[in-house]
Amino acid sequence: MTEALNTPNNNSAADASAIDASALDAEVNAEVNTAVIPLTSGEKNEGLAVVIGAGGGLGAAMLAQLKADGIYADVLGISRDAANGLAMDYLDEASIASAASTIAAHCAAHGQSLRLLIVATGFLHGPQGQPERSWTQLDAAYLQHVFAINTLGPALVMKHFFPLLPKQGRCVAGFFSAKVGSIGDNSLGGWYGYRASKAALNQLVKTASIELTRRNRQSVCVSLHPGTVATALSQPFAKTGLTVRPAPLAATALLQVLAGVTTADSGCLLDYLGGRLGF
Repeated sequence: MTEALNTPNNNSAADASAIDASALDAEVNAEVNTAVIPLTSGEKNEGLAVVIGAGGGLGAAMLAQLKADGIYADVLGISRDAANGLAMDYLDEASIASAASTIAAHCAAHGQSLRLLIVATGFLHGPQGQPERSWTQLDAAYLQHVFAINTLGPALVMKHFFPLLPKQGRCVAGFFSAKVGSIGDNSLGGWYGYRASKAALNQLVKTASIELTRRNRQSVCVSLHPGTVATALSQPFAKTGLTVRPAPLAATALLQVLAGVTTADSGCLLDYLGGRLGF
């Protein structure tokens, strides 16, 4: 489950990447290597790691794992609920700017740089609507909400948080996307809004990666396909025989991917095994 900032009681999923049970079989179904892989060369990173969407199942797991690893000097979480850390509302740009200002102040006060930014947010279905099976189900209000959470929110995160990334040295930004956002891979149809919003996010990530490289040649900006993660809210899209992983395992896999990305990966859509997926 990923967190949809400003979507109360939403049924968002880290990636329920299918239209129905048969479609789920088309997902990447390989087992994740569960061996412990160092997230760095072994040296402590004196920078800051930030997880946006820390109130969601997978975002919370990534936040917990980063804190347990102790590799970064500090690890901070941001969610729509201030109880989980800093508060942010994707439907309120001022709150995004405020959260970024708080992070900037933290960096200045502690002599740190923002070295890892994870945007673990997303919306699939909830009170605002359900994923469409046909064009007859297209609804303007649902489409607006899907794009607000899956595309516009992350775009505003880029606007306000990317200036905090250092101009020298390695820094990584990872955005939760989805395999179903791949236009070339779409052979099943359906899920118009979700597919389109994630495809748009991938374009934003690609475009931002180019600008980031001009600013810092060691920067990396990628889209991430988390795979299907075991949460109560992703249960409607699960099927016997499908590889469904618990959030802690999925978090470890994604952090391994982010630790291993290079500048050659910047702008790409990567799955939870680190493989590249087509746009």
